[in-house]
Amino acid sequence: MKPGLVFIGNYLDPSRHSPPIGIELASRLRARGWEVLLTSSYENRLLRLLDMVSTVFLKRDFYQVAQVDVFSGLAFFWAEFVCQALRVLKKPYVLTLHGGNLPVFADKWPWWVRNLLSSAVAVTAPSQYLFQKMRPYCCSLEFLPNPINLSAYSFQERKHVALCLVWLRAFHHIYNPSLAPRVLALLKEEFPDANLTMVGPDKGDGSLELTRKVAQDLGVQDGVEYLGSVPKANVPDVLQQGDIFINTTNVDNTPISVLEAMACGLCVVTTNVGGLPYLLEDGVDALLVPPDDPQAMANAIRRLLTEPGFSEKLSANARRKAEGFDWSMILPQWEKLFLELDNKGNA
Repeated sequence: MKPGLVFIGNYLDPSRHSPPIGIELASRLRARGWEVLLTSSYENRLLRLLDMVSTVFLKRDFYQVAQVDVFSGLAFFWAEFVCQALRVLKKPYVLTLHGGNLPVFADKWPWWVRNLLSSAVAVTAPSQYLFQKMRPYCCSLEFLPNPINLSAYSFQERKHVALCLVWLRAFHHIYNPSLAPRVLALLKEEFPDANLTMVGPDKGDGSLELTRKVAQDLGVQDGVEYLGSVPKANVPDVLQQGDIFINTTNVDNTPISVLEAMACGLCVVTTNVGGLPYLLEDGVDALLVPPDDPQAMANAIRRLLTEPGFSEKLSANARRKAEGFDWSMILPQWEKLFLELDNKGNA
């Protein structure tokens, strides 16, 4: 019999926030006969924490195994608090590491991190970056990448590219969205028809307003379209409107948006921060450039237009790599893990 599960993380309104992978994991597990409870969806941080802890206690007869998301910063200590409650109830739990800043946080608070990770019956990392960086704090770390539904992303090989750029992230300072119009302005000096589509929710820290102002100050506002947040089901169609995907982030792990673009066959040009050099091979399946360097990113994009066969090579290799992240390969690994944890809890 499959054990009941509780997923503990930030499951906020998907119309305002990028949906975490746990939502789709829960949905796919339910479709295969698992019972899964999610907590919490409260926007208020204190209410969210209280809901997580109360759910752990009030629903203790519903679940046998817990899965807890672990981020850096204050959210790390929330995870610690939730895990203390799980330990009181003697419930086995798996920790899933998230966020490009977690290794920096671990260097600052090594005792806290080791203590929490050692308390879990299993710890998973969704990227090779986190897997390598966090191994000093957990010797039994497992690599379980964030998957995509490959069949939802039709592949179009980019034998020839037009300067139609697509940017897909939340408007937040860590993703440096204002870099995108700066890159566009440089490209327009040589390619006047270059255009940019920016997709993602506004996180409310002023990044969207700054991006609009930069575009206006540089005179490229007419070449930028802002679509806001789009439903997950519409992401493939949005991506296929462009040929080149730009990822401008200053901090990152293994972004699903990059994998989605690769699955569609877009040529990816990204900053080389966090987990991206662990995911991508420069010049093979993507182009990697230093962070916050508009000239370097514009030069990389020019290569796609000027080097014969280059865009076709990147496009085909990107799709090939994305195929290794399909749900059909990752979901059975999660099921195996949860069953093993339940058996350990019953031993």
